[in-house]
Amino acid sequence: MILNPRRSERRPWELFFVGFFYAALSVLLVNWIFSGDVVLAKYAGILIVTFAVMFSMPFVYYTIKLEESKDAEIDSTFRLLKEHGKAIHAFLWLFLGFIVAFSSLYIILGSTDNYKAQIETYCAINNPNNYDGCAAQYGVKDKRATGLVTSTELLGGIFTNNLYVLIFTIIFSIIFGAGGIFILAWNASVIAAAMAIFSKSTLSSLPMSLARYMIHGLPEIAAYFIGTLAGGIIGIAIIKKEFRTDKFWNILHDSLLLIICAIIIILLAALMEVFITPKLF
Repeated sequence: MILNPRRSERRPWELFFVGFFYAALSVLLVNWIFSGDVVLAKYAGILIVTFAVMFSMPFVYYTIKLEESKDAEIDSTFRLLKEHGKAIHAFLWLFLGFIVAFSSLYIILGSTDNYKAQIETYCAINNPNNYDGCAAQYGVKDKRATGLVTSTELLGGIFTNNLYVLIFTIIFSIIFGAGGIFILAWNASVIAAAMAIFSKSTLSSLPMSLARYMIHGLPEIAAYFIGTLAGGIIGIAIIKKEFRTDKFWNILHDSLLLIICAIIIILLAALMEVFITPKLF
């Protein structure tokens, strides 16, 4: 009732403040409700993501539903992709709001307790040669075997990991409608932890850190949102029993085109992450 997908496509920048509010509220609620719980406090990083997903699910679901209806009304592939681009634009602003809120509160609260899982993921991806030292440096004790990783191996690892994320995003969206938002919110929290680490936990350095990770992060996340949209469109079409009509094949064609675009963007983002971003920062 508060967020109208049609209005959000016309004014997508408003979703930044919505995403910021949802993410900040998630962190504060988890701190308030679960910080005193001996068991659940250990999984605060997952709980924060879960709360953010619950807040975002209605908007994401109805946006995907709107896009599915466009598939049934628009025949032109170019025009259809342009219409879907509006939804992707709105989702990206929502995602940016998540990242800024998560990273800001990481620094303001001054504790790694809420982001242990995210820090472990950051170290596994960005510092595989010294995972133990990286994790210990940021207050996480976890042992894992490490070895020398070349740029080519790093590229292959990043691309494969991101491709797996894309596949699961599509599957989750087909099954749960807007289920892919969980994976996207999780990635937002991991990027936020990485940003806070890069900025050395100072708010003044946060804009530079945001620029560093958004060079490859924006196209990567855009690809995930495209996958979410593609999977969600298929899922909603199945729910509406449109697979019994000829229209369903048009929907499958549109979704497959979106998935191919997402894979190409994932590859380009991986190349940027390995070969461009390190040279700029």
